[in-house]
Amino acid sequence: MSNRRTYGRVVNADGTYKWTQVSTDANGNSDAVYLTTLIQCLKLNLGESPFFANYGIPAHPSVLTQVFPDFYVNQTQQQFAPYFASLTITKTNSTTPTYNIQAITHNGATISASIPV
Repeated sequence: MSNRRTYGRVVNADGTYKWTQVSTDANGNSDAVYLTTLIQCLKLNLGESPFFANYGIPAHPSVLTQVFPDFYVNQTQQQFAPYFASLTITKTNSTTPTYNIQAITHNGATISASIPV
């Protein structure tokens, strides 16, 4: 298994953001890498990445039409499902597009996150 890495933003105590590297762990598990990449894709505009044009959501049209990007979130879930034993992304009952991620890793760990897109 090869080492993988990605970068994600974390919030500092003062409210500023800092980019941090997330890599395959010592046991060869890349679950944190794929979860970080999934979160970044949910915050990515569709077509924004020069390498992965089919990843992301159409944020600008969603804001203009006030229609939640459920179809594209579902598509993103399908793209990332093979990297987890189970992956579920559900919309929260919110006025802003926020989605709950429930992932079960291949070693059985459960990861939950609530992501505003």
